[in-house]
Amino acid sequence: MTDNVGIIKVKAKSRKRFKWRQQGVAYLFLLPFLLIFTLVNWYPILKTILSSFQEVNLKGFQGWVGFFNYTRMFGNPIFYTAWKNSLIFVLLSLVMGTMVPIILAIMINEMRRLSSFFQTIVYLPALIPVAVGLIVWRQIYSPEGGILNSLLQLIGIQPQLWLQNPALAKPALIIIMTWVGAGGTTLIYLSGLREIPLELYEAAELDGFSVFKRIWYITLPSISARIKILVVLQIIFVSQVFTEPFILTGGGPADSTRSPVLEIYDIAFNRWDFGLASAWSVSILVILAAFSILYVWWSQRGRAGEV
Repeated sequence: MTDNVGIIKVKAKSRKRFKWRQQGVAYLFLLPFLLIFTLVNWYPILKTILSSFQEVNLKGFQGWVGFFNYTRMFGNPIFYTAWKNSLIFVLLSLVMGTMVPIILAIMINEMRRLSSFFQTIVYLPALIPVAVGLIVWRQIYSPEGGILNSLLQLIGIQPQLWLQNPALAKPALIIIMTWVGAGGTTLIYLSGLREIPLELYEAAELDGFSVFKRIWYITLPSISARIKILVVLQIIFVSQVFTEPFILTGGGPADSTRSPVLEIYDIAFNRWDFGLASAWSVSILVILAAFSILYVWWSQRGRAGEV
């Protein structure tokens, strides 16, 4: 009996060694990619964290300053204004930017004809260079002669200062971001909708379900996993908005569209204060990392509850 136990232990050890050898070979093949990944991703992050504790300008490293850059960052009212704007951007995008792709995907999925044509039309904005698209939108939002204000005048509404009014600037930018990003998101939702068995819809129709009930009880639950992932990615993307306010508003009016990334650009490339810009970058890293960790914890807790 003891001999058999000894043989089993030897075999188990040999299997473990064999598996470790296989993994070692796999990691050996992965080594070039891991080195490139570390150099491109982790090194800049570590360098930014170190620079946030230093005085760095165009002349290079000037010395260690401890938490002085963070003191200046937290003592600047713009820090709280920028993050407040970012939070409002995120909330507006969840209301406007989340529903539009889902509605478009459901509408295209219900089409019996011209489905491919509308898929192409929906995705076209993603193929247009961002700078070109924003210049066009600037003309659409123009106070004088803009297409949008001209249409409003036809129905008796006074022209609006879309990009010059603090109350309208954020929704105007969110509409543009939704226009740019809705196409790819719509196609992802559409691929999920086409994986749903048709038998479920046929059974629901036989049971007398209306269109809205079929969407609520079949369609949305079937793509709920994709919705969660894309909402998280959307929050991370919108929190780092830069191009739209940079080109269209410059952070105005009255800093109402100033975002943390736009402030980082201004500090680094207009004031050449790379240490302070690094501190701002670390704040974005910490806040988004905390949100990601919270989301992963929430997801795992939900799965454990289902089990």
